[in-house]
Amino acid sequence: MKEKAVIIGGGLSGSLLAICLAKRGLEVELYERRSDMRTTIAEGGRSINLALSTRGIEALKKVGLADQVLNDAIPMTGRQMHSKIGELTNQPYGTDGQYINSVSRAGLNLKLVQLAGEYPNVKMFFNCKCTDANLKNNSATIITSDGAEIQVSGDIMFGTDGAFSAIRSEMQKTNRFNYSQTYENYGYKELEIVPGKNGSFQIDQNALHIWPRGEFMMIALPNLEGSFTCTLFLGYEGAQSFANLKDEASILEFFNTYFADAVPMMPNLVKDFMENPIGNLVTVRCNPWVINRFALVGDAAHAIIPFYGQGMNCSFEDVKDLDDLIEQHYPNWDVILDEYQKARIVNANAIADLACKNFVEMRDLVGRPEFMKFKHVEHELCDLYPEHFQSQYELVTFNTTPYSYAQSQGGKNEALIYSLIEQGLDTDLENRDIIIPLIQKYKQ
Repeated sequence: MKEKAVIIGGGLSGSLLAICLAKRGLEVELYERRSDMRTTIAEGGRSINLALSTRGIEALKKVGLADQVLNDAIPMTGRQMHSKIGELTNQPYGTDGQYINSVSRAGLNLKLVQLAGEYPNVKMFFNCKCTDANLKNNSATIITSDGAEIQVSGDIMFGTDGAFSAIRSEMQKTNRFNYSQTYENYGYKELEIVPGKNGSFQIDQNALHIWPRGEFMMIALPNLEGSFTCTLFLGYEGAQSFANLKDEASILEFFNTYFADAVPMMPNLVKDFMENPIGNLVTVRCNPWVINRFALVGDAAHAIIPFYGQGMNCSFEDVKDLDDLIEQHYPNWDVILDEYQKARIVNANAIADLACKNFVEMRDLVGRPEFMKFKHVEHELCDLYPEHFQSQYELVTFNTTPYSYAQSQGGKNEALIYSLIEQGLDTDLENRDIIIPLIQKYKQ
């Protein structure tokens, strides 16, 4: 008899996990609180565009979706900063040929759900909300679309039900369960730059655009039809905050002051601002991720803020690593789950730290001359010595090396670059006899 896996949560990581488990031959039941996106239109105004990079792509390759997803993505080769007076500055993400991919969250989730639905050993149930779990007998309580309360159970149970996971909530009641939930003092609101004439892009289509303003910022990611999904990150309270933007006049004054070059491209600005909700930015950490035959995957285990573009990529890597361990050790779930959390918790914590740090970089530092000099030196080192030096961004975004290593090496890279600048060696970067030994020194 085939083992049965129950997945609570049909978002990105849950639907990907369902496919992987189905390919391994397990019977899979997936329960999702939202409606079936194959028959409904996704609700707007609540989602930040996703930046798909190497870790996520490698996970999608496992289920044969990488090429299809990338065909509907837009490459972004770097950041383009917009000053208050409209001056543009570019910072490449990596060396030539390296880029991240702007993808639609709803479109990607739809592709995953559609593929999962093609497997006869996958059963999906929508409009089903998990309210409780019994960690001892491998069961969960589900409220169905008609209000009925049912019990579902499996040989192995996965909580992929997001940052406010019902499965994790039950785990929190157990002995010695460590949990933290940290909110930023910022919220976000989704807006839009509309297409130009004949569906043209009004700003560079192959860049992630940033309007850094010190204590707040706006970003924009391209969409296939010529529009850009903009996200304003702003404090809840204070002189410049959501609290003070309550009517058309205050909204227009704020945007004309700080984002004047974008306003002509945002004809629906006031309507979007008034109607779209304010989203929260939360970091969730917990340990353990596994109790008995229950395991957390994705945001349920490690919600992170979106400023390194790794939330989805990290969640997909959870699934990929878990699937690799199933291939190696199945049917020994004790070994599979133990190795899974040992490998993933330290790395999830590392990328959470990096995302918080990158928030400061994006909203404040990217526009400063000293930071731009730092990034110039870093980029030159990447170009001149690719066999010896990789930036932290490259290690995170264009590699599958552990996040914890990228975090550690990033600190060493900073020390190296500041040392080069202080010694005046930033003007002599092509001197291999001097630079390579220094790079090696800071790798030790």
